[in-house]
Amino acid sequence: MKFSISVFISILLLSCQGEPNFTSNPADYNDYLAAERPQTTSRYFELWNSKITPDSLETLSFAVVSGEYNRYFQATGKVEYLKKAEQALERAVEVANIDKEAYIRSLARNYISQHRFPEALELAHKANDLYPGSKENRALLFDVHMELGNYDEAKRNLDSIQNMSDFGYLIRNAKWNDYRGDLDTTIRFMEKALARAESSGKRSLQLWSYTNLADYYGHAGRIQDSYEFYLKALEIDPQNAYAKKGIAWILFSYERKPQEAMRILDAIDQGYQSPDLWLLRAEIAEFMGNIPESKDYMFKFHKAADHPAYGVMYNVPEVDYYLEELSDYDKAFELAAEEVSNRPTPESYELLARVLLKQGQKQQALVLVRDNILGKTHEPGILLTAAEILNATGNHKEALVLKEELEGAVYELGPASERKIRSL
Repeated sequence: MKFSISVFISILLLSCQGEPNFTSNPADYNDYLAAERPQTTSRYFELWNSKITPDSLETLSFAVVSGEYNRYFQATGKVEYLKKAEQALERAVEVANIDKEAYIRSLARNYISQHRFPEALELAHKANDLYPGSKENRALLFDVHMELGNYDEAKRNLDSIQNMSDFGYLIRNAKWNDYRGDLDTTIRFMEKALARAESSGKRSLQLWSYTNLADYYGHAGRIQDSYEFYLKALEIDPQNAYAKKGIAWILFSYERKPQEAMRILDAIDQGYQSPDLWLLRAEIAEFMGNIPESKDYMFKFHKAADHPAYGVMYNVPEVDYYLEELSDYDKAFELAAEEVSNRPTPESYELLARVLLKQGQKQQALVLVRDNILGKTHEPGILLTAAEILNATGNHKEALVLKEELEGAVYELGPASERKIRSL
């Protein structure tokens, strides 16, 4: 599935025929669709929030309140909670005399959630200057450098915190191997991390592990396992929108049950509001042949994502919107160039290359593919664009090599990719 800030994939995927006996059952998840709306306040929150005054110096209050705001953001998808968490953390950093680097790290992670990666890196270095070489600081540096595409730096920081008994190290090693395209090793590390999470008894770690393993299992063609782990996540948190969306993706992309997938999305929308839900609705509507409805969903996505509070969080799908829906190549180029400046990863260069191809600048697009994509990523969506550009510039043999790698990626990319891959 490919809808979050953050997602994990491999080109070594199995086709939809990998588990012919898998069949979902609405009885497995119907009760979760009727879950109550998430709570966005509590006596605990109100107690600590009441301690905050304009001249407050109590950093613990800011830390607790920011944590609650972040939890509300995760539960509702409403970006205003993420921004309120940012404000509380900025105040904590300003007034803290003790454990200042911990508050700086928390603020950096908030910036990561907002896709403000260069700013997050500045904060990571600032925290490391205060407490050089700590495990927590190096873990943060790994996370930020991975987001920025500084893979050598990321690996150096990962190696410096090696500990096969540590949950944080295990999940980061899983992410590193996913980047390398080694899905089997990725899953092994995540399964080790899950064992640590379960032995800890911490629900938040278990929930995170279940949803991430569900993603990885799906990418490996283990649809039954993926489905069951999303259900495990819902057992812990019946309101978890990410797990419900994961089930919707299985129904849509694997079972080809678009109406049932749409029903799940409609249920999610009762308590969780995020622009990416409109994107998935648009994809499903297009698959069903309802083009006017698909375009309407894309417009609703654009209106939601255009809110100033989101900043650059939705630049990637916004490029698609301007490119495919409005044919506004200048605006698409502007956003793609901004994304490259903010986050010079293969994903960002793929955006820019796609815009250049649409503008008829095929050779310039090919230069980006050769310099910044080929050999630097195993992401099927990026490689599909690379193959299309190779074909468009007459490099058909190279495109065919990528086609062979992509033929098993239909589940990850979605049903619409079948036609594109066949045409390579």
